[in-house]
Amino acid sequence: MQVAIIGAGSFGTVLADIAAHNECDVRMYARREEMVNAINTLHRNPQYHPDLELHASIVASSRLSAVVSGADLVLLSVPSRSMDAIGQELAHVIDPGVALLSTTKGIRADGFKLMSQVLSERLPNHPVGVLSGPNLAHEIRQRHLTASVVASESSAVRQLARDAFATKYFRLYSSEDLISVELGGALKNIYAIAAGLADGLDVGQNTKALLITRALAEMSRLSSHMGGNPLSFLGLAGVGDLYVTSVSPLSRNFRVGRALADGSSLEEAEAVLGQVAEGVNTLRLVYEQCSKDDISMPILSALHDVIFGGKPVRQTALKMMQAAHTSDVEFLMPGASPAL
Repeated sequence: MQVAIIGAGSFGTVLADIAAHNECDVRMYARREEMVNAINTLHRNPQYHPDLELHASIVASSRLSAVVSGADLVLLSVPSRSMDAIGQELAHVIDPGVALLSTTKGIRADGFKLMSQVLSERLPNHPVGVLSGPNLAHEIRQRHLTASVVASESSAVRQLARDAFATKYFRLYSSEDLISVELGGALKNIYAIAAGLADGLDVGQNTKALLITRALAEMSRLSSHMGGNPLSFLGLAGVGDLYVTSVSPLSRNFRVGRALADGSSLEEAEAVLGQVAEGVNTLRLVYEQCSKDDISMPILSALHDVIFGGKPVRQTALKMMQAAHTSDVEFLMPGASPAL
């Protein structure tokens, strides 16, 4: 089985190594020649996993056509801002009908599109799936037991993903609910900032539980509005991913929230981080869309007031966690519409 990995970031590198150990023919695409040379000659990714010795059979290239030629499965693990451009490039070099699998968590501003929808626009004759869940790459690298969700309407995509990436320590579960699985991966980055903010303000464990649970309600509310199944958020790509991102200091978005609580500006927080946290961009897009569609998202709205509205952190955070009393699980209330 031939697997093409587009993107030599943290998660893409770990998945490439797994696929190679699963006896797949793995080719990786990286734009920078120094990264290509490091993978091919040193069998290392010096930027993201300098201590991980990659499987010697992995071949890297800066030529997209060479990487995807003959591939059975193309996995895209690139920043969300790059997905549209990569999709356009792929359209000129990929073989007809090849399965596509995205691990990218984000939303495109133009049309409020999820990454699978961006790929379907650019490559309409290819089956598409997403892989999402509580997947801290460094823990997978260390072979801690981890699980993820492969969501696709195509059973062939789901099977190809299992063949390439399933191991004893990296378990894969299936779903057909692309919207909820992918939206969960994007939205949890927003609420991880809120969790970091709460942690920095030294709130109690009860308050943290309240925050995470009501964040899950907001996520499922938006998914339902977009045609997803809110029950999907009971799974790994919902509560699982939200939990690990909201409690782990390894999460970039969590660390931004902590820095804001400590009095740093957004610019200062991201300067220390060394990169833009995906949740900051997603927050702006989701806030605008929910305001337009009149979807109640009190935690998200309060966080937007802090980051983009200049509101005081402590008072606004308190407001964020004191939203109006509503039904607990609103989709279980007979005849009830989502809480306003």
